[in-house]
Amino acid sequence: MLHQLTKDGLYKARFDLQQLSSGTWYWAEYSKFIVDSEATKYQLTIGGYSGEAGDALTTHSGMKFTTLDSDNDVAGTNCAVERGGGFWWKKCGPAHITASQDGDKSFEWKRLLGSKDLQTSRGWLMCP
Repeated sequence: MLHQLTKDGLYKARFDLQQLSSGTWYWAEYSKFIVDSEATKYQLTIGGYSGEAGDALTTHSGMKFTTLDSDNDVAGTNCAVERGGGFWWKKCGPAHITASQDGDKSFEWKRLLGSKDLQTSRGWLMCP
């Protein structure tokens, strides 16, 4: 569904992130957000960051979606297994917004001011 919605490059992506330690909300917005087709393993194209949370996603641009049973990252290990959730991983970071909070599987946005740990995140597509 993300491919069908974003293939023409008409949507922006926005993420609201709540810091665990303070409960403060921060935001990150990307003017370019495209998810390619299943044939490319849902390769991500993302860019044009603005916001106050710091840019933790542009580094993942060009990556294919990694899941527990489909390792498409370049980390030498399956980041979905290591971090507890599927994502467009490159080297298991710096954004872990689909990860569980079990054990050492962090739920984080490493560019966030003062802390990397998240309490909550939400993301959506917006028409520019």
